[in-house]
Amino acid sequence: MTIKPNFDANASAGGKDLGNLPEWDLSDLYTSQDAPELKRDLDWLETACASFAADYEGKLADLDAAGLLDCVLRNERINSVAGRIMSFAGLRYYQLTTDAERAKFMSDMQEKITNFTTPLVFFTLELNRLEDGVLDTHFAANADLARYKPVFDRIRAMKPYQLSDELEKFLHDLGVVGDAWEKLFDETIAGLEFDVNGETLNIEGTLNLLTEQDRSTREAAARELADVFADNIKTFARVHNTQAKEKEVVDRWRGMPTPQTGRHLSNDVEPEVVEALREAVVKAYPKLSHRYYELKRKWLGLDTMQVWDRNAPLPMEDTRIVDWSSAEKTVMDAYNAFDPRMGEIAAPFFSKGWIDAAVKPGKAPGAFAHPTVTEVHPYVMLNYLGKPRDVMTLAHELGHGVHQVLAAGQGEMLSSTPLTLAETASVFGEMLTFRKMLDTAETKEQRRILLAGKVEDMINTVVRQIAFYDFECKLHDARRAGELTPDDINALWMSVQAESLGPAFEFMDGYETFWAYIPHFVHSPFYVYAYAFGDGLVNALYSVYAEGDPGFEEKYFDMLKAGGSKHHKELLAPFGLDASDPAFWDKGLSMISGMIDELEAMEE
Repeated sequence: MTIKPNFDANASAGGKDLGNLPEWDLSDLYTSQDAPELKRDLDWLETACASFAADYEGKLADLDAAGLLDCVLRNERINSVAGRIMSFAGLRYYQLTTDAERAKFMSDMQEKITNFTTPLVFFTLELNRLEDGVLDTHFAANADLARYKPVFDRIRAMKPYQLSDELEKFLHDLGVVGDAWEKLFDETIAGLEFDVNGETLNIEGTLNLLTEQDRSTREAAARELADVFADNIKTFARVHNTQAKEKEVVDRWRGMPTPQTGRHLSNDVEPEVVEALREAVVKAYPKLSHRYYELKRKWLGLDTMQVWDRNAPLPMEDTRIVDWSSAEKTVMDAYNAFDPRMGEIAAPFFSKGWIDAAVKPGKAPGAFAHPTVTEVHPYVMLNYLGKPRDVMTLAHELGHGVHQVLAAGQGEMLSSTPLTLAETASVFGEMLTFRKMLDTAETKEQRRILLAGKVEDMINTVVRQIAFYDFECKLHDARRAGELTPDDINALWMSVQAESLGPAFEFMDGYETFWAYIPHFVHSPFYVYAYAFGDGLVNALYSVYAEGDPGFEEKYFDMLKAGGSKHHKELLAPFGLDASDPAFWDKGLSMISGMIDELEAMEE
């Protein structure tokens, strides 16, 4: 049970006088790694896992409804204690990743918990051997057990793809070493050095230069990225080949019909819904990215744009620094204006040590919100630099935090939402903050900068991630036919780039290797479409809100409180929305094209 926070791709690093930046107080989890409560919980966990296996292995079919409920509640308690330990170890590590002692502590906890929980693998396997009729009878007999039906449904969705008990235990045990290729990727990326204009930088610092105002700096960074990736391309190709082959082998043994099936199952989303999203976005490339980048090309005064211009600031960009208290006020005003209850939930994050905001040496890059466990509270990590975009990152991560607080009432097994819905509150919180900032823009120029920034973020979230998804689909299909050379992978990458970015761009020699550094391809195959799903869903949802849907706020809170207890179809129905309808995605995409309409109108 590793915590792998989903780092926000746009968070930055550096340091300025930004006011009093908050730091985490992790004592709500444990006071220290030597805390007696931590030792007590580890001892309890070891005993609880062993007794759970002794009491239930081979006996699930004999339980009545009340007995099965007891079993589920014991399993939930084990998850909660293990989650608390790993949250503490993981959050300490992300605060200072360069500290060997913290890294060792996290690895030791991970190993202990994996060893303790291996005897529990039987639980889902045996559950899936029960007949549907048996479970239906149990649910009818016991309302408290019936509440867990969504959890059973998700577990049983894997039933057709389950291996023998022995093989499943083997794969669980292998999990500790099975991510060696991911570690190789992470360590290789972290160890890369880039020399740009006489300065030696890591990958984070070099990618950050692609957003610099000075074009020659952006070009130097892009060319250095290409050179260093080319020097290491065999390693990255080996990692991708091995990961894709390993996935193909496991999928084949499980009988999964496509490489994407496992991801769709874990996201609790139907393949045809993902396909409807993909088709809608690809069809919209010309009216979204192609049209926006044509505008940006003119603003930058270029005949053609290069890849190092894609995330360039606009010539009229706002370079003001937003101090922490102003950022807090902007986001809290937006949240309170939507509904004071939202402000109430968000307030403790700022005052009780639930946010770690400052940029510090050794701290993990990026940003995330980690829910920890339902009996504690979430923690938000930022690398706050005072850019207007950092205010949006705060709004985004705080949205996650609000969602996690509201969903906690569902308990450990029902609170977490699938990836496709996990971005709902974060993107909605961002949208509320963006609209608030847009409403208070004092000049046409300020409005243009805000609109362009939002459109650019949405293109990065929707268009770019669907292009990434297409690249992955092509990569996994091609790997089934045999080993791929670096040139093979490069060609697959370039096949999706021009189509998604449009005719405003030229692609420098070396850009074909830029697939190499994207961690999602290695850590979480096919994860990327969830970003586009979340953004499209929120845009459609916000359209309903903007149209003055009666009782919207109440329905919105109910949706967040549901956590993972309902399917997306059930959650969206009160708003008159249905993600399986292609028109649903068009509704979301038309919000982006509407913003581009306004930007074009400003040019006239």
